[in-house]
Amino acid sequence: MTFTWDDPQLRARTARQPWLNPGAYWSDLSRAVADLDSPLAVISLEALLHNATDMVRRAGGIPIRVASKSVRVREVIDSVLALPGFAGVLAYTLPEAIWLAETVDDVVVGYPTANLNALRYLASRERLAARITLMVDSVEQLELINRAAPAGKRAEIRVCLDFDASWQAPVLGHMGVRRSPVHSPEALQRLARRVLSEPGFRLVGILSYEAQIAGVGSAPAGRPLDGVMKRWMQKNSFAELSARRAEAIGLVRAETELDFVNGGGTGSLETTSTDPSITEIAAGSGLFGPHLFDNYATFHPAPAAAFALDVVRKPLPDTVTLLGGGWVASGPAAADRLPQVVWPRGLRYEAREAAGEVQTPLRGPVARTLRGGDRVWLRHTKAGELSEHVNVFHVVSDGAVVGTTPSYRGEGQAFL
Repeated sequence: MTFTWDDPQLRARTARQPWLNPGAYWSDLSRAVADLDSPLAVISLEALLHNATDMVRRAGGIPIRVASKSVRVREVIDSVLALPGFAGVLAYTLPEAIWLAETVDDVVVGYPTANLNALRYLASRERLAARITLMVDSVEQLELINRAAPAGKRAEIRVCLDFDASWQAPVLGHMGVRRSPVHSPEALQRLARRVLSEPGFRLVGILSYEAQIAGVGSAPAGRPLDGVMKRWMQKNSFAELSARRAEAIGLVRAETELDFVNGGGTGSLETTSTDPSITEIAAGSGLFGPHLFDNYATFHPAPAAAFALDVVRKPLPDTVTLLGGGWVASGPAAADRLPQVVWPRGLRYEAREAAGEVQTPLRGPVARTLRGGDRVWLRHTKAGELSEHVNVFHVVSDGAVVGTTPSYRGEGQAFL
């Protein structure tokens, strides 16, 4: 389907923020998809538009590069790129980037690749090589690219360097994710010089993802002291990173021009945008608004994407069983990786079963009112992973299904 954002009625409905009335919001979604079989996933057009425009507001004029891993629906990516404030895609694999570059002219691969066949394909096509930028954080990765497609026999390869944004906090230790080994400004300068000295490469950008700021909720529900600690960590981590990153970018810019310096994520848009070294921010999860992002102090995304499952059993008067439900998110195995049961309210997981691949028992007083065929709505912990479980999303607007759009899976693609 075609997403049209300039409809004044759509924008008026979006401004009313219907998701703030959960009873009406989830009931309207249930009625809209009542004739459809589950499991099914929906995208609320109003909630998606709200999230996209709010992300632009929070970015404070810095362009947002869409993180495709957090969407995995090509038509959503294309439609968001049509909105002011968004530019380019941050892909997660090279094969995905090659696929997206059919319609997107600026795709950065967010992670190093060892896919030799994809590298050979990229290197043999000038148009693709001009649209796609590869991520590098070591000399070995440059050598791997050269093995796949020797310099002088290939198109010029655009390169982005991954600069480590993690922080060694007092007492707490390592804060962030284990990504790039390039942590010091001098190390980034050395790697940049190596790229510049190698034929067949063009250094165009730097990426620096502060996961400990962008991906950690600063106001976890029911844990105020944990929130105080996390906000302290994020404030001090950003201060350290801003100074170190500015020095690093300054050293590289003294060697060559850069097209972009990328940082941040959905959870840090308003913070990362204050760093003068940054020219763009990568973000995607905030578009769908998964429940991981309910725990932030500075923003509250709308539940734009959700999924529904059917009640198929009632083993006890206060217990219903859903068919399916084990759509568990990546990360440390814990309760916060499970889908959040959002409607009807008052249902909770059985501790010894939780969300199961084939069945998910839920208990609570409201279960006494439910019967076979009734719908239960859930929100995934993360955003794009939901797309791996369904072939299509049903797009709902103004209480009705207005179209469908395929996920990557629905287009026959499974990149990772």
